[in-house]
Amino acid sequence: MPRTKTTTIADGRVRSTRALLPLLGPAMVAGVAYLDPGNVASNMTAGAKYGFLLLWVVVVGNVMAWLIQYLSAKLGVTTGRSLPDLLGARLKKRTGRYAYWVQAELVAMATDVAEVIGGAVALNLLFGLPLLVGGLITGTVSMVLLALHDRRGSRPFEALITTLVAVIAVGFCAGIIIGPPAPADLASGLVPRFEDSGSVLLAASILGATVMPHAIYAHSALTRDRFGGVPEGPLRKQVLRATKVDVTIALAIAGTVNAAILLLAATNLQGIEGTDTLEGAHASLQDALGPVIAMLFAVGLLASGLASTSVGAYAGAEIMKGLLHVRIPLLLRRFITILPALAILVLGVDPTLALVLSQVVLSFGIPFALIPLVRLTTNKQLLGDAVNAVPTTVTASIAAGLLITLNVTLLYLLFTGA
Repeated sequence: MPRTKTTTIADGRVRSTRALLPLLGPAMVAGVAYLDPGNVASNMTAGAKYGFLLLWVVVVGNVMAWLIQYLSAKLGVTTGRSLPDLLGARLKKRTGRYAYWVQAELVAMATDVAEVIGGAVALNLLFGLPLLVGGLITGTVSMVLLALHDRRGSRPFEALITTLVAVIAVGFCAGIIIGPPAPADLASGLVPRFEDSGSVLLAASILGATVMPHAIYAHSALTRDRFGGVPEGPLRKQVLRATKVDVTIALAIAGTVNAAILLLAATNLQGIEGTDTLEGAHASLQDALGPVIAMLFAVGLLASGLASTSVGAYAGAEIMKGLLHVRIPLLLRRFITILPALAILVLGVDPTLALVLSQVVLSFGIPFALIPLVRLTTNKQLLGDAVNAVPTTVTASIAAGLLITLNVTLLYLLFTGA
């Protein structure tokens, strides 16, 4: 794991809005998880197949994500420990810790499936590289980015990820500027409803890609790496204020890009055969909006895969360290977690289908991260004056309940064929 590199302020206060700027950054790194190739596949498929129907799911998911990511960041700031670390200390029985780790590790591997495959598809679209070669390149680059964090600390890593986020935003939003949706269609997409079991499956996939378990684990570690544990007092209040701004900026960008992807597909790809795959969507975008927009889409997808797989690997290492109290060499861990994605590429499984299903797996991991997060942030002994207010706890509990209910409904639909 990377060395902890904290941000301190000489007089213990942040005196102006401008002075908040050096405190921003961790949320942008965690927020890149909301811009991974799984999001692209889920939102493109939803827009191409159901039009504007599921736009409201993207909006609701993003609102939930703001609260969840702030709670995770707050936990790291106030305790100086990550969520996996705190859970590892509280799960006294070894079997309990290992069982919890298994599900968290499966979620991390599902994350890697989405991100590595997305990078591989992007390299194939841009340079014609075989998918397996593209997957290996994506995994290797992620290791280089992690090494940067490990050797240089959080600031250079945050700067690089932020740059990639800018590339992602341009790549995915350019098309919606050229081919914008009608206002009436936008309004219709904000009305909560489903059409069939397929739309429920895609809704779960979107939420799995929007409220991501590994982003919850990672954000607490990122703020710990940046700030350490900030004691009660004026400095903590100012750091938490900066954290709210940080999360707001990161999630505003992520939400806008996610909505733009769905709207792009709904406006330009709906009803066109073959657009339920990334390759088909890319080809159709080229036909509808021109080669420049198609190229920007592929570049955005590549930046998405490279940035998000680095953050996913960071989260996986933190999960293992916190829950099992062990560290394994970065190269070995990266090799293990990349194997499922490479196996899918070798077996010739449809990449877009694999991406969408990986997001469904992620949605099942949400309760295991979210419920402990809500419980820990209501612990006054642990958080002191930063403990959740009652409305915050109620809202977070409702969000957790909604997510769990949707997952149970999805399981029922999948196994009954309804």
